[in-house]
Amino acid sequence: MALCVVSAMMFGLGVLAVEPGTSQSAKVIKLPEPVQKGTLSLEETLAKRRSVRSFSAEPISMEQIGQLAWAAQGITAPERGLRTAPSAGATYPIELYIVTQNGTYHYVPQGHQVEVLKEEDLRGQLARAAGGQASVRNAAADFVITAVYSRTMKRYGERGRTYVHLEAGHVGQNIQLQAVSLGLGSVPIGAFKEEEIRTALSLPADHEPVYMFAVGHPATESR
Repeated sequence: MALCVVSAMMFGLGVLAVEPGTSQSAKVIKLPEPVQKGTLSLEETLAKRRSVRSFSAEPISMEQIGQLAWAAQGITAPERGLRTAPSAGATYPIELYIVTQNGTYHYVPQGHQVEVLKEEDLRGQLARAAGGQASVRNAAADFVITAVYSRTMKRYGERGRTYVHLEAGHVGQNIQLQAVSLGLGSVPIGAFKEEEIRTALSLPADHEPVYMFAVGHPATESR
């Protein structure tokens, strides 16, 4: 049995049938409901946020992955489909991918679930695409923010490209602050070869990598 499905079962997560709008061949894992009241205040997470580049080998749980994904793109107003990060005209151009030692996942905000896209460890490929950055290779999870520019540019023209980049920043800050509240470290990665990221993750042609975050348990010397 594939490691990612084993992980899902260990944490009591259901492996669902494929739903409309998801990749036809992908398994879908329903994530635990996100926690909406943590142990740290917003002010404390802001004060504690730092870039952490050294991680231990300890993995993070699917609950933590789900919480981070929800912070990035979770739906907070189901009746209108509004999300945790602001989006120009509610066009939501961001697609979030998560890479761990167990596989590659695509976050689906509707239903708070992930598609299992690959059942292999691609962190090394991401690290090579990022110029060999050890933080990407050693992170428990790499969150890759991709953009479908046409969703926003169809409404706002060329200005929409700027709006997409602003939204990626909002999403990234949410990931970092949520990491702090979970006792994790993170570092933003902006230097990488987009085409190599696209190839490693087998991204759809219109999903363009724009930002990446390495997340994990800080190594002892980083605490």
